[in-house]
Amino acid sequence: MRRWPKATFGCCMLLATTMIGGAAFAQSWQNSPNNWQNSHNNWQNSPNNWQNSHNNWQNSPNNFNSQNGIYDNEGNRAGYAVPRADGSGVNIFNDDGDRIGYQNYGD
Repeated sequence: MRRWPKATFGCCMLLATTMIGGAAFAQSWQNSPNNWQNSHNNWQNSPNNWQNSHNNWQNSPNNFNSQNGIYDNEGNRAGYAVPRADGSGVNIFNDDGDRIGYQNYGD
């Protein structure tokens, strides 16, 4: 009779741990670089896509009217941000055109 409550408690703890771990995984998947939405292999995130290219005048550090520049605390341009075509977030590039990060909307 004593083993049954211990076994039940153990199973409940295992189930609760699995559910909590699964919830944490589900929340982090949206931000994971392994998620296709965030992958640099996805065309909408690629620096080879003209919308994201550093050769595009809208992203150029020489365009003083650019609306997507990213600047450090001293006012030096560090890169640029380009909204994703599907509206799900923004890709962040350095001035050489290398993708250095992303932000999903709704995070």
